[in-house]
Parts: sequence; structure tokens; C-alpha cells
Amino acid sequence: MGPTLAEQIDACLPQTQCTRCGYSGCKPYAEALAASEADIDQCPPGGAATAAELAALLGRIAKPVNPSHGTEGPPRVALIDESVCIGCAKCLPACPVDAIVGARRQLHTVIASQCSGCELCLPPCPVDCITLVPLQDTPLALAEIRANAHTYRVLYTAHQNRSSARAAERAARLRARTPTQDHTP
Repeated sequence: MGPTLAEQIDACLPQTQCTRCGYSGCKPYAEALAASEADIDQCPPGGAATAAELAALLGRIAKPVNPSHGTEGPPRVALIDESVCIGCAKCLPACPVDAIVGARRQLHTVIASQCSGCELCLPPCPVDCITLVPLQDTPLALAEIRANAHTYRVLYTAHQNRSSARAAERAARLRARTPTQDHTP
């Protein structure tokens, strides 16, 4: 048995996990497309090329990216100005592919080869020390970023699994601390 339609769609997506499509990641967007609950024009990182690929796969008419989801542009990666970084660590959980490394009260840096350019690290930074730079301004080539889609998917899945495990552990600790009340007369 071959890949499902959602898996085929997910394989077309750039795996930036940016959420600009309105879904929590590329896989949920792919599932919505497969269920005809989303349109092919919702992926700014993939741009017109991905929309055309999705149109061909789904038998739909190709169209440009809907500007309400963002604009298509060159691939970008995050860059942290280490002279401004205060080590707050708020960017760490925001990165869906764990491309930012550092610890609380320590400087942070971005592993450019792992950064998908999703922009999710920008809003939580209280000192605006993170910028996105066009890929051509980095040593990485566009072909390399496109080839990294599988890596982004693997890193995102690992990030999601760790986040879920931490949430479950925290919930278990909270349940253990909450006294149970005996309601027997």
C-alpha cells in the first residue's frame, strides 16, 4: 500500500512548520487539503511552485499564494544578534525544529542548516535580537534548504514529541500535588 493522499501532499510541502497556512504545521495542512478543507494557495514558503505541484496532485487549478497567508519570498534563516541577546530562552520553545541552541541566561545562536525560516522565533523575543536574513546571505544554497524538508519534518516531530512529553510530565506532577478529597459520608 502506498502513501496516503495526505502523505503525498505533505511530501510536497516545504516543512517550514510556520503556521502561516492557518494550521499548526505542514502535516495538519496536508490533512486539511486531503479532506478538501483547505486551499492549495495557503503556503507562502512553498510559493507558486508548491501551489502548482499541489494543484497537479489534487487535480485543481493552479493559483498564486493567497496574500492573506503572507507573501512568497526567498528562503530565509534566523540570525541572532548575540550582542543584544539577553538569554531569556523564550525563543527556544518557539522554534519548531529546535534550530536555536542556548540556555537560560546564556547567549543563543541559530544552527543555520537546521533553520526552516518559519519566523516563529520573532514574536517571543523581548529584545528583537532575531532577524531573518535571505538564504543567499548565508553559506547555505537554496537547493540545500529544499533538500532539508525531510530533516525539518524529523526535527519538528522530535520537537513535538518532547513538548508533549513535558506537558504530560507537568500534568502528572500537578495531579500528584493536588490533594484528592474523599466524598464518602
